[in-house]
Amino acid sequence: MAEQIGFVGLGIMGKPMARNLLKAGYSLTVYDIVGSNMEEVVTDGAKGASSSKEVAAASDVIITMLPDSADSEKVILGPDGVLAGAKPGSVVIDMSSIAPLVSQRIAAVCAEKGVEMLDAPVSGGEPGAIAGTLAVMVGGKQDVFDKNLDLMKVMGGNVVLTGDIGAGGVTKLANQIIVAANIEALSEALVLSQKAGVDPERVFNAIRGGLAGSAVMEAKAPMMLSRNFQAGFRIRLHQKDLRNVLQTAQELNIPLPVTALVQQMLGALVNDGESESDHSAILKFVENLAKIEVKAGS
Repeated sequence: MAEQIGFVGLGIMGKPMARNLLKAGYSLTVYDIVGSNMEEVVTDGAKGASSSKEVAAASDVIITMLPDSADSEKVILGPDGVLAGAKPGSVVIDMSSIAPLVSQRIAAVCAEKGVEMLDAPVSGGEPGAIAGTLAVMVGGKQDVFDKNLDLMKVMGGNVVLTGDIGAGGVTKLANQIIVAANIEALSEALVLSQKAGVDPERVFNAIRGGLAGSAVMEAKAPMMLSRNFQAGFRIRLHQKDLRNVLQTAQELNIPLPVTALVQQMLGALVNDGESESDHSAILKFVENLAKIEVKAGS
């Protein structure tokens, strides 16, 4: 517990993750480009920094939680970034959801400066981040993973090393395929029920305990039925994740037709002004095709 921890990226996920580290007793130095986000965590007991470089200089382990590949590259490798301030022997844990090849590229540059890296994207959305029950999918060296396992367990209920650097990202991409397809299928099922004159809430309650039941359904069906699309995971971020899936699949010469279709649906929703909505708003795309709106109790 004597280790100094740095945290860069205090958005919808990073902020509660950082707070859980503070609650567990870790000494935390934080930075975010949005000053109000940083001030909230500083009020909770963290020390604020003026840059990612300053965070790294004060820390033994630096956690990053950022939107996309370009953000991770800039924050970690940029002129005022993590690597500019990191000491040899320190560890970067990038918990962002980015392209696996980018993680490998960042790790290679870190290694040149004697800095270890884990790519450790997460799943579970804002509720999981708040509760500290995220699924953490990790790529990197076994000994580096073992040394930082307790730290990651503060943020995640299930922390698994899936392979070398980049494996965490591949695992997250696989996760995002399944989540997206589940939400789209659930949307179709609820729209079908509504159009057929059967209460979609009763349909949900009838099928949730059977083979169709899933964590995705349990999380997203109540949001759809109450028409609460406040973001736990934003449409634009899931669109980005599926873009990374398709880019990786192209490199491996793998056709992923359903993933490509759902990615296009997300793109259409972004064009419709839904980029900041929760990904459960995939329902709106299917509703628009059917010209009907799902309502509980109907």
